[in-house]
Amino acid sequence: MPAFRPFFPILITSFFATTVQAGERKVDLVRVEKSERRMQLLSGEMLIKEYKIALGARPIGHKRWEGDERTPEGRYVLDWRNPKSIAYKSIHISYPNTKDTAAAKLMGVPPGGEIMIHGAANGYGWWGWVLQLIDWTDGCIAVTNYEMDEIWTLVQDGTPIEINP
Repeated sequence: MPAFRPFFPILITSFFATTVQAGERKVDLVRVEKSERRMQLLSGEMLIKEYKIALGARPIGHKRWEGDERTPEGRYVLDWRNPKSIAYKSIHISYPNTKDTAAAKLMGVPPGGEIMIHGAANGYGWWGWVLQLIDWTDGCIAVTNYEMDEIWTLVQDGTPIEINP
């Protein structure tokens, strides 16, 4: 008769293998799929981590001006971070670029800025995953505070971010 093998140790082994792999690989691209509310951390073509995200309150379309509540689309860089922002930690997305600024100028409006990946608004971290069920930001990309801690550790300044519709 074959020996009984509990399922639980397999789960533990699988969890730790994934954690070790994520720590050993350098994230060289952050990819956002707005329509799927998904953000991926990639090393080459290998998926390191994936997160459910919340976006700007008007998520369809590219950000065009300050206050339009849209999340930009295109290729940018994660260029600096703020450990004491109005949301739990934030990493800045290099919006607006020169093309965004020129387009806003043609419309006679400011392009906006301060677009970030961040956790929950300070004081609301206890809402956790519930905040991920709706698009609530002014154009940023929001994750839970726990996830923001992971991203903060895994993603370095200068990492490109690709935001797709």
